[in-house]
Amino acid sequence: MNQSITADHKTDKHGEVHSAHDPRLQHHFATFEQQLDASKIGMWLFLATEVLLFGGLFVGFALQQSAHPAAFLEAHHHLDKTLGALNTVVLLFSSFTMVMAVHSAATNKQKALIRYLLITLVCAGIFLVVKGFEYHHKWEEGLLPGKFYSHKGDTVPNQFIFFSFYFMMTGLHGIHVIGGMIAITWTLLKARKGVFDSTYYTPVDLVGLYWHLVDLIWIYLFPLLYLIT
Repeated sequence: MNQSITADHKTDKHGEVHSAHDPRLQHHFATFEQQLDASKIGMWLFLATEVLLFGGLFVGFALQQSAHPAAFLEAHHHLDKTLGALNTVVLLFSSFTMVMAVHSAATNKQKALIRYLLITLVCAGIFLVVKGFEYHHKWEEGLLPGKFYSHKGDTVPNQFIFFSFYFMMTGLHGIHVIGGMIAITWTLLKARKGVFDSTYYTPVDLVGLYWHLVDLIWIYLFPLLYLIT
């Protein structure tokens, strides 16, 4: 959606009319639309680096899985598919609420914007709580990465390789979820101050793009880790 600048006009003591600069528009941009386009390009470049980061982990996982197929197949049975599916549903729903938050900002629905941002934040918190329960179970069972692996009774060796990738990938994703929560909280606080409207909602849009990537990465992680066949 287009965002065009709206300027207030003031008359000085000589009767001349001047346009007051909107503080939300950075000085090196002529319009809010131009600012949004430039910001989106920057965000897409940042998201591309995130895809490359996780892409390298996906490739490493695939290589190790091809080298130790039996170990990866056996190890994935220790994961709770129900909790993994629950987290998938939670993040998918949070993507919907984030879309609605951006739409609310673009259509001057302030109360709806605040409500949808808050729901998205709660969903992110639920995701981390569920993941915390999963991590706690792995800790108790000794299903830990690398040299910390101490699970007893394994019939197939090298399962620690799977859990090394499991903790590396889900842990890195969890850090991104926390980063998203910080960004959403900041956006929520700004929204409560009435900063965003149909002429300016760039931060909401950019946070939304980031959050969709976080959700998308989990959509790949869930089948990769939990649904190995």
